[in-house]
Amino acid sequence: EVQLVESGGGLVQAGGSLRLSCAADGFTSDDYVIGWFRQAPGKEREGVSCASSMDSSTWYKDSVKGRFTISRDNAKSTAYLQMDGLESEDTAVYYCAAGVGTCSGYQRWDYWGQGTQVTVSS
Repeated sequence: EVQLVESGGGLVQAGGSLRLSCAADGFTSDDYVIGWFRQAPGKEREGVSCASSMDSSTWYKDSVKGRFTISRDNAKSTAYLQMDGLESEDTAVYYCAAGVGTCSGYQRWDYWGQGTQVTVSS
């Protein structure tokens, strides 16, 4: 059984940084796509970033480009989301997800983590 466990959330002032981690357990290969999503109170969940091993593609939501960086350490089966220049609008519960596909094409998100809260104070 595949499990995803996020960590690294917290409270930070605007302009600060956080690094989220997503530890994946149970995958038999590295050929899966990993994504970061977030959901703010009263809003729908939205995609933030994606990284695919299959074609080495990445994707970022426009509002986080240049501030967030997704990375993967396949040896540790862990993905990261480095978030710099945080803004109050980034406040949300952040989830990692994994599945099949590529960032530039079709994705199917089969597994989800439990979420980690990120709060940015202005």
